[in-house]
Amino acid sequence: MQTLRTPDRCFMDIPQFPYPPKYCELPDGDGGTLRVAWVEDGPDDADPILMLHGEPSWSFLYRKMIPILVAAGHRVVCPDLVGFGRSDKPTRREDHTYARHVEWMRAVAFDVLELHRVTLVGQDWGGLIGLRLAAEHPERFSRIVVANTGLPTGDRPMPKIWWRFRETIQNLPTIEVGRFVAAGCRRPMSDAVRAAYDAPFPDDAYCAGPRAMPGLVPTSPDDPAAAANRAAWAALCASPIPMLVAFSDGDPITGAMAPIFQREMRGAQGIDHPVVHDAGHFLQEDAGEELAGYIVEFLRRY
Repeated sequence: MQTLRTPDRCFMDIPQFPYPPKYCELPDGDGGTLRVAWVEDGPDDADPILMLHGEPSWSFLYRKMIPILVAAGHRVVCPDLVGFGRSDKPTRREDHTYARHVEWMRAVAFDVLELHRVTLVGQDWGGLIGLRLAAEHPERFSRIVVANTGLPTGDRPMPKIWWRFRETIQNLPTIEVGRFVAAGCRRPMSDAVRAAYDAPFPDDAYCAGPRAMPGLVPTSPDDPAAAANRAAWAALCASPIPMLVAFSDGDPITGAMAPIFQREMRGAQGIDHPVVHDAGHFLQEDAGEELAGYIVEFLRRY
């Protein structure tokens, strides 16, 4: 597997993100290794909050939330998915598979960091990957927060806007990641923040991950990942692990999943699920402080 590593200089002027990266080496599934990055903060002996970002962002997305969760006494761990952020970037789209991304995050969370009593916070692909981990390793998890995400099995149609996004990001000659993130927000984004989302991708050779991920979402019942996701959905529906459904009011991609999670997940029953107002798909960027406050209250009560 051929990979690229974003030079450190690309991350020199990242605003409001003072967390030094940590790294580990993982098997890449093709006979080699990958360097995977994460940031963390908070007491080492506190139960961890594992916050997983999605497409096409990186752990920078959680910068508004980390201080609030740490101030409430929690340990926060934010990995960069392979192909994103400071993690290594396989250069071919076919090197990215749903199963590999689940395994890479499993290895970081459990083999390297040895996390237990985990609270998952998953948005976008962070939910698609994190919910698989929670379903397949329930003994590791104590709570789940789903925020603008899903666990597609190919049995429900994806919205038209998602198909347009998929076609665009797969076929553009070059990708401006910051522009895509800004387009998924409701509130204005500064040039410096937009540049921070662009930082992991100094040129298009680094962009195989963002180009590949939409094509890995199961869109038909016979998709390679559909059976595993279907099994994970069934396991989560029966799971007693408390689940907070904290979606925004302005996400045309995943918004329809909020009532489905609330209705079908055993762990979501009896919980007061908030709506994050005036926020788009990237609700951590639009309203990270508000979302963090809801999570703090959820952790206090459950």
